[in-house]
Amino acid sequence: MSDLPTGYEFDAEPSHDRDDTGPLPVVAIVGRPNVGKSTLVNRIIGRREAVVEDTPGVTRDRVSYDANWAGRGFTLVDTGGWDPDAVGFAALVAAQAEIAISLADAVLFVVDATVGITDSDEAVVRVLRKSGKPVVLAANKVDDQRVEAEAMNLWSLGIGEPFPISAMHGRGTGDMLDAVLAALPDAPAERDAEVGGPRRVAIVGKPNVGKSSLLNKVAKEDRVVVSDVSGTTVDPVDELIVLGNKHWRFIDTAGIRRKVKNVQGHEYYASLRTNSAIERAEVVVVVIDASEPMTEQDLRIMNTVEEMGKALVIAYNKWDLVDEDRRYYLEKEIDRDLVQFRWAPRVNISAMTGRHMEKLVPAIEAALDGWQTRVPTGQLNAFLGRLVAAHPHPVRSGKQPKILFGTQATTMPPTFAIFTSGAFEPSYQRFIERRLREDFGFVGSPVHVQIRPRVKKPKN
Repeated sequence: MSDLPTGYEFDAEPSHDRDDTGPLPVVAIVGRPNVGKSTLVNRIIGRREAVVEDTPGVTRDRVSYDANWAGRGFTLVDTGGWDPDAVGFAALVAAQAEIAISLADAVLFVVDATVGITDSDEAVVRVLRKSGKPVVLAANKVDDQRVEAEAMNLWSLGIGEPFPISAMHGRGTGDMLDAVLAALPDAPAERDAEVGGPRRVAIVGKPNVGKSSLLNKVAKEDRVVVSDVSGTTVDPVDELIVLGNKHWRFIDTAGIRRKVKNVQGHEYYASLRTNSAIERAEVVVVVIDASEPMTEQDLRIMNTVEEMGKALVIAYNKWDLVDEDRRYYLEKEIDRDLVQFRWAPRVNISAMTGRHMEKLVPAIEAALDGWQTRVPTGQLNAFLGRLVAAHPHPVRSGKQPKILFGTQATTMPPTFAIFTSGAFEPSYQRFIERRLREDFGFVGSPVHVQIRPRVKKPKN
């Protein structure tokens, strides 16, 4: 920082370290609806991450979380409530639970000890036996000695010792987790993760625009539940996917409603978790329904991504539903509606048919490159010199503030500190940002310009 003018300071660049994700053992949590699986997930991972509400069926997808117990890491997979007799939408949720079992190294089977063994529990046990996976039985909602005695009746399920626990209060969860670790295979000698870990991509948008369908198409399999019912996804769903010989962590999110204050119950917390998913992502794919007019809500979502400083890709989904005549006019409407986001790569796709899906990853990579671009200080100041010579700041009240020096304070997103002799008008600040884009690109990334006027110290 020795090349800065005396008396100026700015924040250092954040590290933005990415977590080193490798092939950790997987534990799937299964059980019928409303036995407390998501509450137990929050207890194990030590934070309120999974959406919890006293209503059956809040969790719909397989949702992965990083967990650690006694110094050993593992991946915890929460699943939707499993009803073997389910039909329609509930059957899709049950199918995700069965897939979670097939992919897991061990299964944590949760039963409501206050209710006892049900026909659904016995049906789940039959599937667990057929899978051949090691099973740890958790008798949940054991809040006192009386219920603990009733939990011992679960021995009759024939899958081993029931561990009486209270996911709400944490009672007995330590012994249960010790049993889970004992059931897991030995940790691999080496982890084959990429250096720095997979890049994080959040998929966001209004409800029912096709975010989960997009994730399934990218993954080339049904990783998450897809339904015409608006609001199917509740928890952010993390999936590790290999594309173009690279590992990516895609995060499917709940649809962002008009205003968080207008939603209730689990939808309120799902909206908050969607914002959290954007915060921990590096690049955000905003999905827009091409078959419907763009709304203020779509623009608000993109503004949120820009304000959070994340790389941005705009995906117009359901392009197959737009006829040829309509596409000509739609392109013109998009150019008009997205005038403030012309810097973001745009792809017209169909998650249902796979149309132009091959364009998505190059757009994401371009946005990440722009997000990480750094302009050398000498090159930046040469640019500023040419800019001021051709277009000086207008004179106001007989004074004309000048640019003294400029430097790029951070990347991710590119942030520039411009040191000046006086305050700049907002319009001139936006002009600098626009010209920075024209000269240096920054495709897919917000650009933040901070004007630092010199403050004269009063004479003693």
